[in-house]
Amino acid sequence: MTQGTKITGRALLKLVQAYLRHHKNKQLNPDIPQGKQSVKDLAKQRQGMTSLDLNDADVKTFDRILKKYGVDYAVMTDKKTVPPTHTLFFKGKDVDAITKAFTEFTAQVTKKVSRPSVLAELKKYAEIVKNTVVDKIKIKNKERSR
Repeated sequence: MTQGTKITGRALLKLVQAYLRHHKNKQLNPDIPQGKQSVKDLAKQRQGMTSLDLNDADVKTFDRILKKYGVDYAVMTDKKTVPPTHTLFFKGKDVDAITKAFTEFTAQVTKKVSRPSVLAELKKYAEIVKNTVVDKIKIKNKERSR
């Protein structure tokens, strides 16, 4: 930006050249969205898209993992179905990162399924203790040795 009361021809020329430089650099390096974005923005990048259907519980965990691996993706929710279905769209060039994210995601999901609930185990043991009969014998006369 140029300041002054009188703009000379050279100052005007420098301003126009600076604007053209800026405009040219902006065309060469457009602002490409990263991470989570809309399906429309992902399709504008013209790098091919792949999709995956997920249920409601898995979307948040998968979202966290995709952010970790830096994958560009979009989530589309179809609320007309009961329960709502979620479709995840990915860029085609992120195949390696997607496969790593999938392996980590499946490991987390199977870990959740295979790990028993602590509360269920506590209830089971509480029921066992409740059903056991404890023999309590009161001894009124105690012998004391001196």
